[in-house]
Amino acid sequence: LTGLYTEKEGLRLGLVGWVKNTRSGTVVGQVQGPADMVEEMKVWLSKEGSPSSRITRASFTNQRSINKLELSGFNTRF
Repeated sequence: LTGLYTEKEGLRLGLVGWVKNTRSGTVVGQVQGPADMVEEMKVWLSKEGSPSSRITRASFTNQRSINKLELSGFNTRF
């Protein structure tokens, strides 16, 4: 369920990417888009998330600038 809220927020911010709930109860994903919107998404993921989520830690890795988007749309992977 976390994915649907994340998807909605990503689309609202004009981002592309994916999100997936893991078996261990964590969430992984990838987000691409304008740097300021990516930053806003990171704040949302760190502080808010879905209504049912309890966020104890948020970690963002492999950040880099890209010339063009490598993904399209925003979806939940299962």
